[in-house]
Amino acid sequence: MLYLALAIISSASIALIFKYTESSNTNRYLITSSNYFIAFVISLFMIFYKGLLTGLVREMSFIDDFKLLSSNSLHILSPYSSIIWGLIVGGISGSFFFLSFIYYQKSVKENGVGISGTIAKLGILIPMIFSIIIWKEFPSAIQWLGIALSLVSILIVNLSPKSLEKFDVKPTIILLFIFGGMAEFSNKIYQKYALNEYKDIFLFAIFFVAFLISIFYTIRDKGVISKKDILTGFAVGIPNLFSSYFLILSLASLKTSVAFPIYSAGSIVLINIGGFLIFKEKIARKNQIAIVLTVFALVLINI
Repeated sequence: MLYLALAIISSASIALIFKYTESSNTNRYLITSSNYFIAFVISLFMIFYKGLLTGLVREMSFIDDFKLLSSNSLHILSPYSSIIWGLIVGGISGSFFFLSFIYYQKSVKENGVGISGTIAKLGILIPMIFSIIIWKEFPSAIQWLGIALSLVSILIVNLSPKSLEKFDVKPTIILLFIFGGMAEFSNKIYQKYALNEYKDIFLFAIFFVAFLISIFYTIRDKGVISKKDILTGFAVGIPNLFSSYFLILSLASLKTSVAFPIYSAGSIVLINIGGFLIFKEKIARKNQIAIVLTVFALVLINI
């Protein structure tokens, strides 16, 4: 649970940093590009610092190694194949990361923040459902109750009668759910088959591809370039990287169907508590209820 707790802290830090630096005149594409830039640079530094590419031996081709997964569910890819797998899954996931960001912005305009936030958070249902279907990671009865409480707390925090009035099922909301969920699911896909020691290469691929896409939109948008936006992106990029870093480590010991709802609900709780302690924001009654539900969920899941 330590790694999951660190992932939750990193995830909540992103929102709190945005809150601290929020301004109506920010260049969101520039912030996103700066965020992805610092994340992939740190990943690259860690790759060379750990010597992950030093003394690498190609024991067999990636295809042959990958075929062994179909005959042995416990098989883990070799170091060489783990690197190839990380680059493939990370490259695809980088596109999902950026697309979820784009469609979140579009959904906010069409459906409001409440619905968009809910759908983005409920994207965790994709890795939860896939892990149950594909890898038979069934939670215990008591853990199911904890998972249900986590999902309820997500709905309570994000939804309101006003946001529901504006809600309408549109392609934007569906794509936000899919892209956000697949971005999260990629962490499990990598962790399930590859060596965790090479996760830095997987993370590098994610953020490098996301950076390339983002910088294209930044240049095309021709927005104002400010030092504040660049520094905000750098500040966000560090916890953004480590939220995935620690989440991957937590998935090695926790079921996906358990880890993701706690990760999502825990982040929401910590954001509310951080807002109260740092920015003196009042915690709404419904958010207080959500915090209590999440605490109960954590207790149940750890029984």
